[in-house]
Amino acid sequence: MEIVPGIHQLKVAMSNSPLAYLNCYLIKGREGWTMIDTGFSTPESFESLKAGLEGMGISFTDIGAILVTHIHPDHYGLAGKIRQLSPESRLIMHKWEGVLIESRYLKFVDLQKKIAAMLEKHGVPPIDVSEFKIASMPALEFVKINFPDYHLYGGENISTGKFNLEAIWTPGHSIGHLCFYEPKNQLLFSGDHLLPVTIPNVSYHVETGDNPLGDYLYSLEKIRNLSVSRVLPGHEDCFTDFKGRIDEIIRHHENRAKEILLILQKNPCNAFDISGELFWNSANAHWESIPVLEKRLAVMETIAHLEKMRWENIVQRLVKDDFVFYQVKN
Repeated sequence: MEIVPGIHQLKVAMSNSPLAYLNCYLIKGREGWTMIDTGFSTPESFESLKAGLEGMGISFTDIGAILVTHIHPDHYGLAGKIRQLSPESRLIMHKWEGVLIESRYLKFVDLQKKIAAMLEKHGVPPIDVSEFKIASMPALEFVKINFPDYHLYGGENISTGKFNLEAIWTPGHSIGHLCFYEPKNQLLFSGDHLLPVTIPNVSYHVETGDNPLGDYLYSLEKIRNLSVSRVLPGHEDCFTDFKGRIDEIIRHHENRAKEILLILQKNPCNAFDISGELFWNSANAHWESIPVLEKRLAVMETIAHLEKMRWENIVQRLVKDDFVFYQVKN
């Protein structure tokens, strides 16, 4: 699909994802095309992307730069394969995302141990911890590792010769998540920061910093005053109600905080037990039936809410025998 002359969207198939496809964007330039996000490193995604490029009359060697919004496998997975096919292309991402490649995809055993220790402190039973810590292991199969040629920090201008893209640092869904803004046509390439239907997961993680949900909501407010005619997300469909969608997501998190406070009115509680009382938008509505990875994300998202509320002086964190509980602040 041509968004505007010179900017195209390719839907890259991903049968291993509930979101079905990744939106890859191609931006024409004087020295090749700039690609935003890639899809999984699987034969299916590769062939889907290749067919899309051929339909545009271009090949992988025409790719001059690959901008990665963040290093989750569906956005970064094929970057290494594309670099092999187009050695002159440059891989570009936020500094924080580049730093995380080693721990996420190479030295992941150390990361698993740290995640397991964190989850156990927040009340996850040992039998679940053993499953939770390896729940994301299948993702390793979907990534062809490649380290970036250039790092961004936010605020940079990336020129293709025809279009100018402003890099905007939007931490939350991932600590180094980037959006890209094209002011001429008022287009926002939003990655997973802003989706039209799905609420992006924001998890408390050993690598996210101490208030990822606070960072995410601040990032939403930061982009609110951009002049945006169309949002080009990493998944689902392009949409126009930019500010309305921001408001919907903020309301969702406000309502979730109220739900958590109601639970905490009874007694101090750990994050795992709180998660089991909340409603999660899963194909399996019952907590015990939710798949392991989804359940892990649910617990980590609950911790993100609790920690944001702690920084706001709404709840306080109690540590007893190395286990973490929360209670409403008096």
